[in-house]
Amino acid sequence: MTILVIGEALVDIVDGYPHPGGSPFNVAVGLSRLECETVLAAQIGNDSYGTILQRHLAESGATLALLDPVLERTSSATATIGEDGSASYEFDLTWNPEAMPDPAVFEAVHIGSLGAALMPGANRVAELIATADAMGLAVSYDPNVRLAVEPDPAFWREVFETVIPYARIVKMSDEDAAVLFPEEAPEDLARRLAGEGKLVAITLGGAGAVVAGGREVGGADAPSVAVVDTIGAGDSFMAAMLSWCAAYSWPAGDQLDDTELTDLAEFSVAAAAITCSRPGADPPRLSEL
Repeated sequence: MTILVIGEALVDIVDGYPHPGGSPFNVAVGLSRLECETVLAAQIGNDSYGTILQRHLAESGATLALLDPVLERTSSATATIGEDGSASYEFDLTWNPEAMPDPAVFEAVHIGSLGAALMPGANRVAELIATADAMGLAVSYDPNVRLAVEPDPAFWREVFETVIPYARIVKMSDEDAAVLFPEEAPEDLARRLAGEGKLVAITLGGAGAVVAGGREVGGADAPSVAVVDTIGAGDSFMAAMLSWCAAYSWPAGDQLDDTELTDLAEFSVAAAAITCSRPGADPPRLSEL
């Protein structure tokens, strides 16, 4: 079984040092470290930053499907770390792939973040997930709202409404939820979206996460860790959630009871906590969980 992950791969500049990053890139690394066969479809430049990214993918066991055109300069994001370990970003990003892989050779497709939002590449991503959904593949989605790239919440709501009909598995942070659905509490939002047969997780930072499927809701508190930074924590949660779903043959949300949802939440929160305990987007391996 192979999972296709599509979207941006970039270098996070933290305190002047480059670290591999980009939400889809981090998810692909996290999935591979959790022993799920994974292919990342991304644009990476033929430069020193590109070499960092390709080496990191290879060391984690993920495969790169390099999308044309090859960038002259690998995308980057300059991260500023707050006192609580949270990160904010300034982006230098190009996303203009000419074509996408054939989803027919995969069992699941994950999209999200800027790769699902920025034109012209977002149009090709939308076409691919419509095809994948029609084939019966599990499509997962993390909106990963970035107001530093596009400050208008209406833009992100439009992207969400474009993607959500095709997504069986959805994960977002409480910060994403506050932008997309400012009038709804996270648990109410998760329950509403899950009522459409989806599996929905909303992460709550230090308070853990809530996971809903059908009429059932589960959740988990976050383990107590010394937080170095939160870079890649949500992506580690997403990777763990997908690896759990892969082990259970991609269940629809309404196939899971509250005990299973809680098990999923605890597994995914643990992965995120480990990532918070070390610098940069460094998701755990299966042996650590």
